[in-house]
Amino acid sequence: LMAAVGAPQQANAYELPPLPYAYDALEPSIDKATMEFHHDKHHLTYVTNINKALEGKDQPPLVELQKTAIQSGPAFRNSGGGAYNHNFFWLEMAPKGKGGSPSAKLAKAIDEAFGSMDDFKAKFAAAGAPGARFGSGWVWLVVGKDNKLAITSTPNQDNPLMDGVEGT
Repeated sequence: LMAAVGAPQQANAYELPPLPYAYDALEPSIDKATMEFHHDKHHLTYVTNINKALEGKDQPPLVELQKTAIQSGPAFRNSGGGAYNHNFFWLEMAPKGKGGSPSAKLAKAIDEAFGSMDDFKAKFAAAGAPGARFGSGWVWLVVGKDNKLAITSTPNQDNPLMDGVEGT
């Protein structure tokens, strides 16, 4: 799991991780053709392009690359961010009936920050709804500077790990 999201490890080139479930496992929410295209073409393009950008250079763990992605330039920000975000994305979904409940500590923090799990889900969905952000982007549950949970959104392939990212 940690290797897929970029925890420290030796790496010569980033690889497209396999999906942790079958391509049709998320139907009817996400159909098989969409999953195949998004994983095998779209995500693979991010991985291929960040490998090209780093050719002949040190390849830090993908999570470490995020910290300087904006300052390092568009290939690092877009392709490095896209590779990291998608690695994380696939792991955060599960087929119906296969997901789990948050830990007691996380559930308590969600209740404190948002009122209830249902309120959190509604606010998270609203942050990712069409029109909430111009263009494409991501919605994240983060720990804010006040050590409380917050929902933020980032544009394109940006993520909260990037120094200088403009979240909402």
